[in-house]
Amino acid sequence: FSAEQEAQALRKAMKGFGTDEDAIIETLTKLNVSQRQQVLITYKSTIGRDLIDDLKSELSGNFERVIIGLMTPTTMYDVHELRRALKGAGTDEGCLIEILASRTNEEIRHINENYKLQYGSTLEDDIVSDTSSMFRRVLVSLATGNRDEGTFVDEALAQQDAQRLYEAGEKKWGTDEVQFMSILCTRNRSHLLRVFEVYRGIANKDITESIKSEMSGDLEDALLAVVKCLRNKPAYFAERLYKSMKGLGTDDSTLIRVMVSRSEIDMLYIRREFLAMYGKSLHSFIKGDCSGDYRKVLLRLCGG
Repeated sequence: FSAEQEAQALRKAMKGFGTDEDAIIETLTKLNVSQRQQVLITYKSTIGRDLIDDLKSELSGNFERVIIGLMTPTTMYDVHELRRALKGAGTDEGCLIEILASRTNEEIRHINENYKLQYGSTLEDDIVSDTSSMFRRVLVSLATGNRDEGTFVDEALAQQDAQRLYEAGEKKWGTDEVQFMSILCTRNRSHLLRVFEVYRGIANKDITESIKSEMSGDLEDALLAVVKCLRNKPAYFAERLYKSMKGLGTDDSTLIRVMVSRSEIDMLYIRREFLAMYGKSLHSFIKGDCSGDYRKVLLRLCGG
């Protein structure tokens, strides 16, 4: 890997008349996120221009969004997406849920630090001013990045938690959402997986079915996302991708965010889950749903 070589290749792709999009795709998708950051710096020092500015002036639309996403450091990409979700036209609840339910404590901590530095307000303050009621409380809880990350399963507590969830939902008239939130957003993964097993025995149904029947709207989506990410994160992202493309129209924001943010983390697993869940490959789905350079770059990120 030579940052200088890649920087020159990118400059060549954009210099003069017309843009060589294929060369841009080829160069950027073969590098990893830290190599792309090196290219960014080298481009400025050897060519004396800003690579992001050059890319923005040459590219447009969804293709541009993917390329700029790839050029953004992982944490900053999440920060920008959260800010867009909160401060854009309307609130993109799906984006808030997806990022906050799926990132690790450490990732959330980095997001919080960088968000504050970038925008001068805290992520929590912006969530509070932009969302409401129980949904707000779940997001605030997830945004503290304070889940127990141990693996210890306290069997007595697991029984108790499962019982409390049952009594907070299925067993009573109305729902005690706070119980759901405090258990689902703070306990460690191994413990909760055990809680879900015990719960099925008590309630005779899966925890996800109870959440669906007891909650609605954004709160339901948020708690379901938490459960799905605990059980199988790649399957959660596979479902996000499927829903972004199925039916009429494409939810490009979600499609781009998941493809860019997971491309170096668990894309292989996401592809496997996608095929198992929907009987079609992610590759073929993208191929049928997108077009042009946008399709080309997404297929490169997808691989296979």
